[in-house]
Amino acid sequence: MAMDKGRILILDDDPVINMSCKRILGAEGYDIVTTTKGEDALNKLGKDDYELFISDIRLPDINGITVLKESKLINPKTDVVMITGYPNIEDARESIRLGAFEYVEKPFTPDFMVNIAKKAFDKRGWILRQSYINEFKDYIVPLRGENPHIYYKEGLWARPLKDGVWEMGCDLREQISAGELVYVDYVPDLDHVESGEPFARLLSGSGNVVELLSPMNAEIREINHKANDVVSSLIKDHLSDGWLLWLARVFPMGK
Repeated sequence: MAMDKGRILILDDDPVINMSCKRILGAEGYDIVTTTKGEDALNKLGKDDYELFISDIRLPDINGITVLKESKLINPKTDVVMITGYPNIEDARESIRLGAFEYVEKPFTPDFMVNIAKKAFDKRGWILRQSYINEFKDYIVPLRGENPHIYYKEGLWARPLKDGVWEMGCDLREQISAGELVYVDYVPDLDHVESGEPFARLLSGSGNVVELLSPMNAEIREINHKANDVVSSLIKDHLSDGWLLWLARVFPMGK
């Protein structure tokens, strides 16, 4: 069923990505405009109102980070999602500092892009039963809040908190919506994480094992020992409407 229409501008120098996003999001009822050049995107943002702007970082004519910065000057109310096939923590931090709503790694699935758009258009965020929120409010994270999420592979996400601490976790909606039993298994006796190395894995009832790879070198400050209690409650009560589970709080370290 198509949603009420909203306007989305998509900027990517790859016409295939543009057409794919236009097909996926257009099928959901959004009004899609695409372009392959940063300067053209900025001109469009200056002439028309868009609720959401999706931009690649690597562009032939202008850096995507510059486009993000300029777009926020042109229309601060437009949510911006940055996408990249070459993710790095520096670009992620700068994107967040400049006001990006999300920072997403390519390739992404159609369902993932639809979820990103829905989050941007639903300013209320997702709502669970109040009793559930009260019980697990320290262990679950709302999709939309003051701290944007940076998405990586396999549903892994990270977000900056305060005092230099970051939170890393996993988006479990795919497993939960499929009705799968999921168990979080941490790498034992872990006091730090290395970029690209596993710090936890997800074990599912179907036999799938998904390793969660850290996006950064970091010292572990806290592990979520309630993770599996939260997962059990999510599955038991079918509360799958868009909550993210945090797994570890870390302090990034230089390479």
